[in-house]
Amino acid sequence: MPTSKRLFDIVFAILLLIPLSLLMGVVTLVLLVTQGRPIFYAAPRMRGPNRPFTHLKFRTMLCTETDSGVTGGHKKWRITPLGHFLRRTRIDELPQLFNILKGDMSFVGPRPTIREYVERYPSIYGQVLKSRPGVTGLATLIYHRHEDRILASCKSAEDTERAYARRCLPAKLKIDLIYQRHRSMRLDLWILWHTVKIVVSSRDERPRRRRRGHSYLPVGPSPRAPNGSRG
Repeated sequence: MPTSKRLFDIVFAILLLIPLSLLMGVVTLVLLVTQGRPIFYAAPRMRGPNRPFTHLKFRTMLCTETDSGVTGGHKKWRITPLGHFLRRTRIDELPQLFNILKGDMSFVGPRPTIREYVERYPSIYGQVLKSRPGVTGLATLIYHRHEDRILASCKSAEDTERAYARRCLPAKLKIDLIYQRHRSMRLDLWILWHTVKIVVSSRDERPRRRRRGHSYLPVGPSPRAPNGSRG
């Protein structure tokens, strides 16, 4: 990780924690009263091959004895009313500021993934995870809404896993590889700015790659998708 990016992460995280600590305290108290413990959703994720870390978010779902896999339509019933609000405003992701300070995450990078996918596609993730996982990223900026629509229609854990592995993951990995080849502080600031605009605006202002002519995204090869298909 470039020293300038790490320094930016530390300084920016501290600056955000100063005003947001009060909001996080209020959310913690409200969650404690309305939902009880645990307050946080702490999940194992990977910051590199054989480098796990604990990913922190405010809990937005009802607890179950067994919970694994991607969140799809089959888990919709578990999202609490307060959880819907926290997810829509992305307040649930504020605890990731502590992940950033610890050095497990950055503000911009590929979204944290589980060990299963890192082990299933080691060569691709060996490239993608040269950047630390991010709170937001190029794939998040471009593909997140489309991914939500795909997974929302899934009615079982099996359908969700199949849709994510065959449709969502190849597209996200392709964008993550593009980011890895062209990452810079200028690109990170561009991604952060557009993410903030989407969060504070009710309109979907996500940039899209044009089919013809000039594009802000360089064209790159697709990673190999599950079952030998291409994304």
